[in-house]
Amino acid sequence: MIRFFEQIWGKCSDMSDEIKKATEDFEPEQPMETPISDNSSVADSQVDVLRQQLAEKELEAKTNYDRFVRQAAELDNFKKRSSRDREDSIRSANESLIKDLLPVVDNLERAIAHASGGDNGKPIVEGVELVLKGLLDVLAKYGVAQISAVGQPFDPAKHEAIAQVESQTHKPNSVVDELHKGYTMRDRLLRPALVSVAKPPIKQEKKNDDSEVENDPSDD
Repeated sequence: MIRFFEQIWGKCSDMSDEIKKATEDFEPEQPMETPISDNSSVADSQVDVLRQQLAEKELEAKTNYDRFVRQAAELDNFKKRSSRDREDSIRSANESLIKDLLPVVDNLERAIAHASGGDNGKPIVEGVELVLKGLLDVLAKYGVAQISAVGQPFDPAKHEAIAQVESQTHKPNSVVDELHKGYTMRDRLLRPALVSVAKPPIKQEKKNDDSEVENDPSDD
């Protein structure tokens, strides 16, 4: 009996040693880790998204800057146009005033011309001359100047011809006389001078030839 229990005890001891050894050799299963390559792909995707957003913002900023530059240029051009329009309006208003005053100058000049022929008109002439001088000074203050015409070559940009006069003392196509003076305002023409222009006289031989043609006996 004792021997039988000793055999059972020995078998139990052997089983205990095997269980202990098996327990020592056992290693718990480690949890699965996410592959590194997956984390790298996620990061790259996020970077791409950020880059795309940055590119869109840069394009938007450039578009806004270009729009700002265009609007600034348009505003500057508008200011320049407004300034020119204002100057043109002022100049036009002055031109209208000056044109209305020119007939007054014409009348004064004619009065002086007629009064100069009388014996007792000297005081009147002197008074009118003073008025005329004062008026011309006012016109000169606003940039108005008379156009020199008599004795000058005819200039269609400054003179308006109303007649041609045969003359041996004046060069052909030169101004012989003027009905009224021309005026400029700051180098701009207000009105042309109304003038008569010289032309060469008809030769006497030509007149004789014309007379012979008219008196040809064959016409009888």
